[in-house]
Amino acid sequence: MKNLLKNFLIYFLAFLIIASLFSVFSSKTPKSDKVGLEFLVSELNSNQISSIVVNGDELQLVMKDGAKKVAQKETGESLSSLLKNFNVDSQKLVGVDIKIKEADGMSFWLTTILPILLPILLIGAFLYFTMRGVASANSRAMTFGQSGAKEFQIDQKNKVTFGDIAGAKEAKEELKEVVEFLRFPKKFHDLGARIPKGVLLLGSPGTGKTLMARGVAGEANVPFFHISGSEFVEMFVGVGASRVRSLFQKAKKSSPCIVFIDEIDAVGRKRGSGMGGSHDEREQTLNQILVEMDGFEPTDNIIVIAATNRPDVLDPALLRPGRFDRQVVIDIPDIKERDEILQVHARKKPLTEGTDLHKIAERTPGFSGADLENVLNEAAILAARKDKKTIGMEEMFESVEKVMMGPERKSRVITDKEKKITAYHEAGHAIVAHFLPNTDAVHKVSIIARGSAGGYTLKLPSFDRHMHSKTEYIEELAVLLAGHFAEKQIFGEVTTGATSDLRRATALARSLITDFGMSEVLGPRTFGQKEEMIFLGREIHEQRDYSERVAEKIDEEINSFITTAGQVAVKIINEKREYIEKIVAELLEKETIEREVFESIVGPKVA
Repeated sequence: MKNLLKNFLIYFLAFLIIASLFSVFSSKTPKSDKVGLEFLVSELNSNQISSIVVNGDELQLVMKDGAKKVAQKETGESLSSLLKNFNVDSQKLVGVDIKIKEADGMSFWLTTILPILLPILLIGAFLYFTMRGVASANSRAMTFGQSGAKEFQIDQKNKVTFGDIAGAKEAKEELKEVVEFLRFPKKFHDLGARIPKGVLLLGSPGTGKTLMARGVAGEANVPFFHISGSEFVEMFVGVGASRVRSLFQKAKKSSPCIVFIDEIDAVGRKRGSGMGGSHDEREQTLNQILVEMDGFEPTDNIIVIAATNRPDVLDPALLRPGRFDRQVVIDIPDIKERDEILQVHARKKPLTEGTDLHKIAERTPGFSGADLENVLNEAAILAARKDKKTIGMEEMFESVEKVMMGPERKSRVITDKEKKITAYHEAGHAIVAHFLPNTDAVHKVSIIARGSAGGYTLKLPSFDRHMHSKTEYIEELAVLLAGHFAEKQIFGEVTTGATSDLRRATALARSLITDFGMSEVLGPRTFGQKEEMIFLGREIHEQRDYSERVAEKIDEEINSFITTAGQVAVKIINEKREYIEKIVAELLEKETIEREVFESIVGPKVA
């Protein structure tokens, strides 16, 4: 219906254009007074006509006084027969210049052929475009079940190899076997080796799973088909399975090749968890993937690489040997890998001389590769806004904080009292963190609002930690609660500024008991077993493996942990009150304190 309306508008506009052309041509005829045939006869008899031009059925008269008149004769009747019928004496025509004007080609087309041909052409064009629209719709209907996988064309310009991917050393070592099999399959077949048909890339968002798959294709130099798991899913049952068959048929024609399925958890969830039973579209699609990967027909020299950050929801049949039997974990990069990733992303960016990317790596613990790329991009944007030609450390430090907590909100108007409360709150965080031995060093304290925070204390580890002790967690709880207790000790009451800190402290205390087994009362065990049941895309089921009496004890232990940490914080705040006052005075004056200034006031941190 939409196409028909569009075609109708096109034809209507064409009709208006042609009609305007007719009017233009017709308007070119000089304007003259129209007269009847009796006037022509009368004037001829009185010898007042100088010349007559016969133009079709039109008689153009030029009078002896220079006036121009136009008369109309009958179609098919000649001028001589007309005058004879009116009994005009032939002697009256002596001295009258009579000319017969032949019709030109344009006039012939406009007056004779075009009025007949134009409607035929318009009707024919209308039928043509209508039929073409119908044929296109039929064609799309026939290809509805075809795979939309796109083949990534590998060339020297956009080719990605393992050399272009920093970090993830172990992951690259695992994937090199896949590359060797694709390049030299005979070496493995001669020894009876069977290379894994499926490789599952696991990792947090932004760690480079898709980039790693492109690196495998670049190293092997084979066709690379990539598709998202959500592209298989449609509202009609069976379409996803059809697209899976189409994808593997296309891959077999290009063998050896790589098929990359991004976000496979969209179709690879555990069967039987949905509300549609065995006829659910996702389950039918998953069944077809299982058959294609390790079914009756062999799929030699086709490597299926999939990526997900939710391995816990995948169906066990996907992970068994013969399918995705090799799982490659891509972790969050450590400080050395962060330094390498920053070096890669800084290749095409002009850096100020003396820029130390290692310091940026130190300030970005827990950042993924995508986060680090974003840091350098934000730094470049900040430098461009300042009309600089190179990117310096100032822009990089600013971009790190912007990525972590959001942009500064210097325009936010706060009262002097709120500013003072914020200063004591952040000073409390900073002092408690500095004087506890197992906490991270304070790098920056600010009372400038950033993101949703009214102020912030930036603590960064001096090295990457992979395991944490109970003492470290208790001290971290004390740091989280320090702002709350600093407000209470100084002003005698608390504000809503500590809401986020209290929420994080409560969640951490609960994890110490229910996940890490660090409670002396409840013992070394976990509490609660989460099972995902999908209904309208939400997790609605969590199995409790403990009684209500134990739940009360968990609540008591949470309060105990928080109380203990609060006592530690209050003790340091009272003992180091003079340092807090100095930090507050500096914050109220300058709004931001860097690590060098902070340690010049309170001394270096003692581990």
